[in-house]
Amino acid sequence: MKFIFPQNYDFKNKLLGVIDYSTAFVNLLWYAIVFILIQFIFKDLTVKIFVFVIFCFPLLLLSFAGFNGENILSVFSYLLHFFARPKLFLYKK
Repeated sequence: MKFIFPQNYDFKNKLLGVIDYSTAFVNLLWYAIVFILIQFIFKDLTVKIFVFVIFCFPLLLLSFAGFNGENILSVFSYLLHFFARPKLFLYKK
């Protein structure tokens, strides 16, 4: 069976068909940093789990939901540029 894709079709490789590989890498890096910090700071297991979920679940939700198919790295880049120069984005016609 042959599939015909239009020339303007943008094929993006995704992990399990849901998350971009770069987004998954950023997520894993963030989870590892949070996990290491939690291991040094807290002793109780329930507190560790609670803090890990609080810091990691919002990023996971943003990774799955996304912003109209945008990569999470580009979204963070847009946010940083906006915070650096908000007037550039608000007053530009």
